[in-house]
Amino acid sequence: MENEITQDQNIIRLDVVEQVRKKLMDEDKIIDLAELFKVFADSTRMKIICILKEKELCVGEIAFIINSTQSAVSHQLRVLKQAKLVKYRKEGKVVYYSLDDEHVDEIVKKGTEHIEEI
Repeated sequence: MENEITQDQNIIRLDVVEQVRKKLMDEDKIIDLAELFKVFADSTRMKIICILKEKELCVGEIAFIINSTQSAVSHQLRVLKQAKLVKYRKEGKVVYYSLDDEHVDEIVKKGTEHIEEI
């Protein structure tokens, strides 16, 4: 066919390749998406996200639940805040953390559905 080329013993359908290229997300968005998933790649951060799906909590409460130090939890919360996965509010001297929005919960739900299928 005239709209095909052979490369390394594979037939490349140029029209299909072009259709996919047009729909491909731009490189900057792909990099941002990969960075977002890197944040999810840490088990401590995933524990924190799962905990915050249930209830808004302060650092001490989160640390107590996951049997960690407040310093370690604060570090992970900083990473999660930078990725816009958690938000916080102050009540006097106490800072309470919660998931940033429903998208975070949806990402976790979809990931959980996926691993339960395996």
